[in-house]
Amino acid sequence: MLTVVVTATLTSAVWIIAGGSLIELADGENQRDATRPAEAAPSPTPPPDEDGAARRADALDAAAAGSPGAIELHELVIPVLNVRAQDLTDTFTDERADTQRLHEAIDIMAPRGTTVIAATPGRIEKLFRSKAGGNTIYIRSNDGQTIYYYAHLDKYAEGLREGQRIRRGQRLGSVGSTGNASEDAPHLHFAILRTTADADWWEPANAVNPYPLLTAKAP
Repeated sequence: MLTVVVTATLTSAVWIIAGGSLIELADGENQRDATRPAEAAPSPTPPPDEDGAARRADALDAAAAGSPGAIELHELVIPVLNVRAQDLTDTFTDERADTQRLHEAIDIMAPRGTTVIAATPGRIEKLFRSKAGGNTIYIRSNDGQTIYYYAHLDKYAEGLREGQRIRRGQRLGSVGSTGNASEDAPHLHFAILRTTADADWWEPANAVNPYPLLTAKAP
């Protein structure tokens, strides 16, 4: 029993010192599936969404009712400049890794170099370069219970640093295809993860679909 405890303690220490991310550095297929690394390949365009208006209404109702885990809709803006709500595609439930897991994020397609902005205020928890996500940013909400994840950035905005307070609409970097993204399809991989204020940025969290939140105000 003592050996097990010591081994577990040393393993945890190595992760903390190395700044390792379970989301981004997991090598095993099962672990990657459990922690949802950024997926790079652009998702195929699904058929017209007949339920889009209903989902937008549901999102608005949830926020108005103050339901647990609801995201403040009025705070969110589309995190890529010159992209409209009607330009977005809901890729949240698309299958990945040969149908073994879900995307649990949306890919916002845009020309390389297009400005990426903060969807909502918060604090930069981690600037991280990973094999899967390339140049990534983890921004934690002001209440500590949500992490906004931006991946495949071509470059970070000048002067960006960990611990920095970010305002809604602030420039974070530019759209790219770093990581395992296709060079022919630059995009922003954008995810919303519900967590707890005392959880680390790399710990598994509950994914929330950004699509109905970003399109809730669309006509």
